[in-house]
Amino acid sequence: MSATDTMDTTDTIDTMDTINSVNTMNTMNTISPTSILKPELSVVIPIYNEEAGLQSLFDRLYPALDKIGIPYEIVFVNDGSADNSVAVLAEQFRQRPDVTRVMLFNGNYGQHMAILAGFDVTRGNIIVTLDADLQNPPEEIHKLVEKIRQGFDYVGSIRRKRQDSAWRTVASKAMNRLRYRITNIRITDQGNMLRAYGRNVIDLVNQCGEVNTFVPALAYKFARKPTEIVVEHEERSAGESKYSLYSLIRLNFDLITGFSLVPLQMFSMLGMTMSFASALLVLMLLVRRFVLGAEAEGVFTLFAIAFFFMGVILFGIGLLGEYVGRIFQQVRARPRYVVQTILQHVPGKDAILDQAVEKRQVGRE
Repeated sequence: MSATDTMDTTDTIDTMDTINSVNTMNTMNTISPTSILKPELSVVIPIYNEEAGLQSLFDRLYPALDKIGIPYEIVFVNDGSADNSVAVLAEQFRQRPDVTRVMLFNGNYGQHMAILAGFDVTRGNIIVTLDADLQNPPEEIHKLVEKIRQGFDYVGSIRRKRQDSAWRTVASKAMNRLRYRITNIRITDQGNMLRAYGRNVIDLVNQCGEVNTFVPALAYKFARKPTEIVVEHEERSAGESKYSLYSLIRLNFDLITGFSLVPLQMFSMLGMTMSFASALLVLMLLVRRFVLGAEAEGVFTLFAIAFFFMGVILFGIGLLGEYVGRIFQQVRARPRYVVQTILQHVPGKDAILDQAVEKRQVGRE
């Protein structure tokens, strides 16, 4: 599906200047023999305004992957960063073109869309997702790779000691319990993005065209043999969390409504229960009216009951609206994201820009 997208002129010029500077560089870096082979490991990292911490990520990530001793690739997906992240990524691509690929979105589409875009271009049999903030140490990746090699096709991770704020830790644990009861998806620590997937799982995920989704839960649905391991957790190396309270609420709505009809079924049961209770209340008031006669007492109680019912009704309309809104977004089949450019190395040539500029990835094919 093709479309014409209007981009901010200044942002376009800055981005294209950075890309052109990479294209005109004569990359004399030594290409390792293993990089010519198909990578066994692919690491997908979404980037959004992470300029301050990217160099620290590079300094730890590449040595950690080199130490594993298998062919690998790193796919950075820039999700419309407003800072200088693109230039930093382009420079890193120049330094390590043998194992580095940089995908640039033309705007901000969200962390999970960035991960899905990265999945679509990965070539490895083992795919690992990692956040750029270094809260999950790259040195832990080898543990996930070992588990995949043992025959598991989905490896989740549980933070040994969370370094988040208290409110966020409590809210996350509460949502984990609620999510399990509603969706029956066994993810102990849903907020941790350090996860590994087998090629079979990623191929199935790539066939999905969902506009609103939660990647770990979607992959879990397709896994034949999932497992979890405990990993270390550190404080952010730089910057702030990109998830506000509102963003976290929206994400959990996507998770719950995208993988279960239980909320609608529960509300239907609640509606039937309240209808039965209302019928009993009307019957009781009729009996009191004929036995005791007219009475003024209880007016405010009736008002309270009426407002309670109205609140429940409004909540139900909102819940139904969440499902309908997602159906609307899905059926209009607009692009889930737009890839402006991919920086990647082609063996035998200098560092080049992938010619699939303005590549469209649609939500439904």
